[in-house]
Amino acid sequence: MQQPFYKDGLKFTCEKCSHCCCDDPGFVYLSNEDLTNLCECFSLSKKEFIKKYCRWVPYYDNTIVLCLKEKPGYDCILWDKGCLAYKARPLQCKTYPFWSFLLKDKKTWDAEKKECPGINHGELHTEEEIKKNITLYDSIEPLRYNFT
Repeated sequence: MQQPFYKDGLKFTCEKCSHCCCDDPGFVYLSNEDLTNLCECFSLSKKEFIKKYCRWVPYYDNTIVLCLKEKPGYDCILWDKGCLAYKARPLQCKTYPFWSFLLKDKKTWDAEKKECPGINHGELHTEEEIKKNITLYDSIEPLRYNFT
């Protein structure tokens, strides 16, 4: 079996540029655990948090799932000169940029650098750390809308 291109690790340190949180449309899908953590962070019930900060969107498997709203201009609803819920941020945010599809090959990883200046700079993350983040990212199960 071929070794992953990141077998010797990859450098990444968040530069706090906010590009992954602002300016581009995207979806931050929320798992039940994410929702629970965010509700605790904001001292809101799930119903209150969903009403204020979330929307339901079509998902790849033809279901409807929960994600964070965006402000006009595509900024994350939780962004205000920094993440308002950094310690409780969703797993999708915590694992970036160590997502399986960004790590399929070096070319894809290096292309993401155009979006994220922290890629290939700063702290060296081991293959083990990277694989742990990939597993976490791939395990995210968005909260699905229950029509009943």
